[in-house]
Amino acid sequence: MLNIIDRYIIKKYLSTFVFTVGIFIVVIVVFDVSEKLDDFLKNKAPMSRVFFEYYALGSIPFFLNMLTPLINFVAVIFFTSKMADQTEIVPILSGGMSFNRFLRPYMIAAGLIFTFTLVSNLWIIPYTNKIKVNFESVYVKPHKVSTTTLSTHMQIDSNTYVYIDNFDTKRNVGFNFSLEKFDGDHMIEKLMAQRITWDSVATKWKIEDYTVRKIDGLRETMEQGTARDTTLDMLPRDFEVYDDVFTAMDTKELNERIKKEETRGTGMMTDLLLERYKRYMGPFSAFILTLMGVSLSSKKVRGGIGLSLGIGIGLSFAFIVLVQFSTMFSLKGGLPPLIAMLIPNVLFLALALWLKYKAPK
Repeated sequence: MLNIIDRYIIKKYLSTFVFTVGIFIVVIVVFDVSEKLDDFLKNKAPMSRVFFEYYALGSIPFFLNMLTPLINFVAVIFFTSKMADQTEIVPILSGGMSFNRFLRPYMIAAGLIFTFTLVSNLWIIPYTNKIKVNFESVYVKPHKVSTTTLSTHMQIDSNTYVYIDNFDTKRNVGFNFSLEKFDGDHMIEKLMAQRITWDSVATKWKIEDYTVRKIDGLRETMEQGTARDTTLDMLPRDFEVYDDVFTAMDTKELNERIKKEETRGTGMMTDLLLERYKRYMGPFSAFILTLMGVSLSSKKVRGGIGLSLGIGIGLSFAFIVLVQFSTMFSLKGGLPPLIAMLIPNVLFLALALWLKYKAPK
């Protein structure tokens, strides 16, 4: 059962969190508009779509999801420091309530934020990210997402390998295509073609100007043709490698892509696993940063709430920076994705427990 103090703290927590979210929305939109205004004007983006589609449905959910740890921490620091400054916490603890019991309403409110963030990560944010990415591909950076210039090697089943020198994701056309089939360690067939095109109506690939080399022991046969249709276990989206492509996948699509990547080995497994672990483990920061914020700001200090708020903002930025560093170590340094996502939470959990131990009881 929740008593009056519990309801009071939960109300303060959630109202301050919503108020802080509102402030961040204004700041985010102002800075982002100033940065992308030239792109909007150059690519003739309709202002109605800019504000209602790009910001309301795309960028604002994306940035708020990324900055939720910072917003949550700032909100806890702000209203808890204010309670301590107004001498509200001392009588609560002096009246017989233990510090662990005092933390209960904080953890309940953090649980609500955790649930909302987890649901958003799994089902809402991928949809809004898709809106954001699609808008940016037309009105912000259209030339950066039209083609992939790097060569792509892919294993589409246990015996079949594919190579494409260049794939245009806008026209769904690949160039210098080859397909190799093996029986164990021996190649039994190799197909080479100048172009390969995706037929969205027939849901098949059209191979143009091709040559097929078949190998049967010491015997070889050659076949040439101008065009033929074929079914391959790959889709045009498998060649999309532009920024945020994995964040725009829903959870089911992301898991399917990971399963295919285990066979294909196109070099995207680390990015895929980082995205999956981030969706599940990121929301736990609500509990860790709440514990840290309460432990840090529950003591009344000379000078008011400014010192606690400054330390809180610094620690929350440190948390976000640590997440980015561990992500880069995973992408560039070979650190396992699961470990990379655990490091920030584990380190800050240890710091939160130490602050809790030092907090006034």
